Amino acid sequence: MFDDEVPTGLKREAIELFERAYEAQQASDYDAAIELYKRSIAIYPTAEAHTFLGWVYSFQERYDEAIDECLEAIRVDSTFGNPYNDIGSYLVAQGNLYDCVKWFKRALQAPRYEARAFPHMNLGRVYEQRGHLLKAARHYGLALEQESRYTQAAVALRKLQARLN
Repeated sequence: MFDDEVPTGLKREAIELFERAYEAQQASDYDAAIELYKRSIAIYPTAEAHTFLGWVYSFQERYDEAIDECLEAIRVDSTFGNPYNDIGSYLVAQGNLYDCVKWFKRALQAPRYEARAFPHMNLGRVYEQRGHLLKAARHYGLALEQESRYTQAAVALRKLQARLN
């Protein structure tokens, strides 16, 4: 998250602000979270801080601002997968079931991403809504391959299989 060229004191302060922002976010104090993420970014911008700031904007249905933060996160570190998936999710929330697909696919290709089940699940939902049921089933199955205990993916796959039979 932080490179070695950043002075230790600034790293510590940026990390502390990021952690406080996340705590505020978890407590649904979105205004405080936004302010704290912005302060962390002002000290040292990271892809994580921009992505999480976007996430808070999404809780307020400020999807354009959320997308802008994710784009900034990608500019900071294009290897970080979360902002790609998040952009896709925000486009879905805006009703755009087409442009979101490329963002979910980019998330799957990102080298630094630990939650690959999410873009697979998101692709499954989008393909199901668009009537591409076999593609949807494939992605629900891939989500389960990534995370075997992903209950939502298992339920979605079972329901879709029942529709296909």
